[in-house]
Amino acid sequence: MEAKVGKFFDSVGAFFSGGDQIPWCDRDIIAGCERKVAEANGVSKEHMSESIMGLSWALVHSRQPEDVQRGIAMLEASVAGFDAPVEKRENLYLLAVGYYRSGDYSRSRQLVEQCLEIAPDWRQALTLKKVIEDHIAKDGVIGIGIAATAVGLIAGGIAAALTRKN
Repeated sequence: MEAKVGKFFDSVGAFFSGGDQIPWCDRDIIAGCERKVAEANGVSKEHMSESIMGLSWALVHSRQPEDVQRGIAMLEASVAGFDAPVEKRENLYLLAVGYYRSGDYSRSRQLVEQCLEIAPDWRQALTLKKVIEDHIAKDGVIGIGIAATAVGLIAGGIAAALTRKN
């Protein structure tokens, strides 16, 4: 019984904490990726592309909104340049993570759907899709709760006003 109660409270805590399994990235990793991009400049196009992709990954996984926006901009600029399905899939996935981190859940879901068109069984994209849908559902439940509370407060205020008049 105690295990069931603990599991219930853990699930409620996870619901309100908004935790997800998408990794975070700190400033040190981003700085290292920026150094690799600077070092790759002029070496080879392939090495430069790999370095930029690594930096983009780090930026969209950052806790800093300005880093996430920078990563989205880099990925948006390069998405047209990918012809190979694997590269395009990776780019779309990182864009989806960036939009998820920035709070644009509908755009993130669209991009994940595009990833899944390329690779329908790609586990990372399927996991991100579930995280996005869970977040959208949670936002809906919280919105309904806020609306119900507001209606309750208004109805209580009206009832109190009517009671005072009588």
